Amino acid sequence: MASPIDVRDKVSLLPNKPGVYQFYDSEGKILYVGKATSLRSRVGSYFAKNHPDGKTRALVRHIADLRTIVVETPYDALLLENSLIKEYQPRYNIMLRDDKSYPWIRIRNEHFPRIEGMRNPEKDGSEYFGPFAAVRSMRVLLDLLHKTHKFRTCNYDLSPANIAKGKYKRCLEFHLGNCNAPCEGLQQEDDYDTSVTQARQVVRGRISGVVRQLRENMQEHAEKLEFEQANELLEKVELLDKYRAKSTVVSPDIGDVDVFGLARNTDSTFVNYMRVIDGAVVHGITIELKRKLDEPDDEVLQLAIAELRQRYHSNAPEAIVPMEPGIDIPGVTFTVPQRGDKKHLLDLSTRNAQYFMLDKQKQEALVDPEASTNRILEQLKLDLRLSELPRHIECFDNSNTGGTDPVSACVVFKDAKPSKRDYRHFNIRTVVGPDDFASMEEAVERRYARLVTEGEPLPQLVVIDGGKGQLHAALNVFDRLGLRGKIALVGIAKNLEEIFFPGDPYPLHIDKRSTSLRLIQHMRNEAHRFGITHHRSKRSKRTVRTGLEDISGIGPGTAQKLLKRFGSIKGIREATSEEVVAEVGAKKADVVLKGLALAVRSDEQKVS
Repeated sequence: MASPIDVRDKVSLLPNKPGVYQFYDSEGKILYVGKATSLRSRVGSYFAKNHPDGKTRALVRHIADLRTIVVETPYDALLLENSLIKEYQPRYNIMLRDDKSYPWIRIRNEHFPRIEGMRNPEKDGSEYFGPFAAVRSMRVLLDLLHKTHKFRTCNYDLSPANIAKGKYKRCLEFHLGNCNAPCEGLQQEDDYDTSVTQARQVVRGRISGVVRQLRENMQEHAEKLEFEQANELLEKVELLDKYRAKSTVVSPDIGDVDVFGLARNTDSTFVNYMRVIDGAVVHGITIELKRKLDEPDDEVLQLAIAELRQRYHSNAPEAIVPMEPGIDIPGVTFTVPQRGDKKHLLDLSTRNAQYFMLDKQKQEALVDPEASTNRILEQLKLDLRLSELPRHIECFDNSNTGGTDPVSACVVFKDAKPSKRDYRHFNIRTVVGPDDFASMEEAVERRYARLVTEGEPLPQLVVIDGGKGQLHAALNVFDRLGLRGKIALVGIAKNLEEIFFPGDPYPLHIDKRSTSLRLIQHMRNEAHRFGITHHRSKRSKRTVRTGLEDISGIGPGTAQKLLKRFGSIKGIREATSEEVVAEVGAKKADVVLKGLALAVRSDEQKVS
């Protein structure tokens, strides 16, 4: 096997032509398959610079040999790359994750072909149409074909010789009206093949042409006064029209197009493909592509286009895409729509990709919670440009009413889940009046000064509920405690859900559907709930103290005893004097009742 220096020597010998390159390790195992418009430039780029991505650096370190295949066009290179990836499944390549076998419709290669549903196509000379995203959609179409055309379901070998010998007899399907008994020669093969041709067009989504032909035949029978045959054709037309009406019709002006929508998380890209024929969506499927080297979306899109157009045998002259894929396909125009029907189609495809991704994530959370947590934290790390995985996050929020009873809450999330035993609230001591910035500064300083002093573990991320002012107040504390650069700090503004970073005047807008934003919102809402609960409790205690403990001669013990018995000040007022005396004695009961009556009169005088 060649040494690493030999691989670099090979690069200068490569042609400036399109092709496919394959990297091998020292044991001859294929590591990576790639395509290139210019083999020399593309392969040379791996060895000419220091790659920021750690996985790419690891790939280059393991390269021991290089092989290339020159092709005519970049599109040929894309197709060959896709085939080699599926065949060898190299360690560092994008992987197509197909965890199920999809249903297909098969037209058998035989006399009087049977049309049936199946999985896992075979190389038997038959025609296969699909795959279908769901068995139900395949069965609906198959049922339509058997209703509009009487295809046989038996497994007889209906060769001309066998039919001529009278080897087979008509079965129950003939008597039920589901078959024309070609086994006894009651239907000619040419007539049967015409039905197969029409079925083939229906499966491909070209229903309009079949309906047009059936209407013409129906008119011919009607002119010949063959009303029974004309009525049979009318029933077929009505069935096809009914089926077509259930399809997602976009616009007949769009014609035949392929639509590709993308959604991505930290390690996978989900590509939805919709096949539009005569303005109606006839196929829809979403595939998952596992990224290995953090490949950009346009590169993933190239592979998806090659795979899905091959799989569906598409020859659509136009493809609607979210971005230019950076590849030329002969006879195909790429459109990145900004408005109109094509933009609505692209949005529909993108939503389907997102729904598939979210459903996959929900399943993952049930089956493998740890993997789900890691994916969420990896996405948060990526979105907030963090240096490490934020397994320990803390979030702060302030609560007060017109500056009275100010409190601050700190909630703690570990592995993206609330750790309620670590929650803390702070009664603000040094701030007078409604000063949100100073309250935030006091709470953050008390929290982290204590953690630093006691040697407790620090969080990887701190979220401040507020905009630039609150974030700056927290940053002042980090500077005094020497924590700047040791703990990531961000603020979230309530109105537009903007994320602010220290020293950056421009906020970050995270995708509203991102798991990162949902996690931050969860922390913010939890901090607000925890803070407002403590604030209300504190305010309630102050109100009770004002109502009872401010009465001369009544202390905390008596007040607590009365509240425990009667529930509230209102309950004490409504109680009889005998009930109050029985609880605290005649002397204290007299003081309490007179004090509460005096407070009521005072309130009434204020109102008047």
